[in-house]
Parts: sequence; structure tokens; C-alpha cells
Amino acid sequence: MSNEASTTGGRTILTYGTFDLFHVGHVRLLKRLADLGDKLIVACSTDEFNTLKGKRTAIPYAHRVEVLEACQYVDMVIPETCWEQKPKDIATYNVDLFAMGDDWEGKFDELRQYCDVLYLPRTENISTTKLKELIQTMHLILPDADQKKIG
Repeated sequence: MSNEASTTGGRTILTYGTFDLFHVGHVRLLKRLADLGDKLIVACSTDEFNTLKGKRTAIPYAHRVEVLEACQYVDMVIPETCWEQKPKDIATYNVDLFAMGDDWEGKFDELRQYCDVLYLPRTENISTTKLKELIQTMHLILPDADQKKIG
């Protein structure tokens, strides 16, 4: 670590997300982000904020936070309650780099006035949306599977 990093507390990375149905794509993103700095802060969308965004989660907020806190790459989890909080979070936590998946490319460029902004490629063929679709398909194929208990 350079002298500058040791006197300033290192490089702080901030990302946002829902992190529903936590999967290998999430793990890989968090690892890549952690490798870019010394502290990774993850803002996890609350259930209320997801409702405002028109999203429905399978996993409640408190459980998603617990999973994120258990991830070895994550140093801190904070709630994401609104779109407008990002500049305040960047200032509050002395963020050096704001990073998101490249599906958000260009949507947060205005944050460059506060810190560096990076969009990382998503893990190919893996997404929460695809997982939800697969689960729904499995349910349609095996609609009464939960009734056929092995016993």
C-alpha cells in the first residue's frame, strides 16, 4: 500500500444493487470490486425502494443484507432507500470509485464530479431475472412437486 493510501485510509469502492437470489454473478462482481480497492461498501436496495422501482424480491431485505455481510469481499452494507442518495453516500463514506454492472452503462456518469465511475461487464448468462424465469418454468413443469413428498 502506498503512503498516500495508508494516510487516507485506502481506496473506497461503492456499489448498489438489490442482490436478490444471491448467485455466482454477484460473487464475481463483488470480488472484482474488492480487488480494485481497500474497502468495499455495498448499498442494498430496501424492500420499500424496490417497490417504488416496480421490482419484487424473493428474499427480504434483512436476509439479503445478512448474505452480503457474510461475503468475504464486502466490508460494509448500507441501505439504498432512493435514487438520489448516491452523492451523499459518496461524500459520507469518502468514496473513491463508484462501480456498477455494465447494464447501467452511462446512467451514473453525473457522479464523476464526486469520484471515479466504472461500469464492469456482467457475468455472462447469469442474472437474477434469468434465475427467476427458470424457477417459474420449473414450477410450471412440476406444479405439484411439493405435494409428492418422499417419505
